[in-house]
Amino acid sequence: MDFDDFELLYAYTRTQAIADGVLIPIPKEDSELKIPDAISSNLYHQYIEPPKGLEGEGQSTTGRLHDTLMLFKAAASAHWDGIHVLFDVLYLMGPGRLEKIKVLAILGADDDGKPCLAICLPEDE
Repeated sequence: MDFDDFELLYAYTRTQAIADGVLIPIPKEDSELKIPDAISSNLYHQYIEPPKGLEGEGQSTTGRLHDTLMLFKAAASAHWDGIHVLFDVLYLMGPGRLEKIKVLAILGADDDGKPCLAICLPEDE
C-alpha cells in the first residue's frame, strides 16, 4: 500500500504536543544536544522530577535530566540505528530504592521538517 495516494486528514504537530503538555521542551542550556529535544510528560513527571523527600539524597530535576541525557548520548554512540535508541536508566525512587526503566529516544522532524529528538518511555511512543 502506498500512503502517498491518501489525503492527510489530520496531523498532531510537535507544537501542539508541547502546548498540550504531552512533550516538555528541554532548555538548550540543559541539553547540550545540537538539535531541539523534548521529553515526554510521562517520563518527566514519573522519573525526571524526583519524588518528594529525596532532596537530601542529592536528587534534583536538573541532575536527573542531565544523567538521562548523558546515558542517551552513551547509548546513541553505541546502538543508534539512525532513528531511535532504547537504553536503561536507574532512578532513585526512595531512600535506597533504585528503579531501572527503559527509555526511548526517537529522532523525528519538527513542524518545519527539521530534525528534533523526543525522549520518552516506550509506551509513550
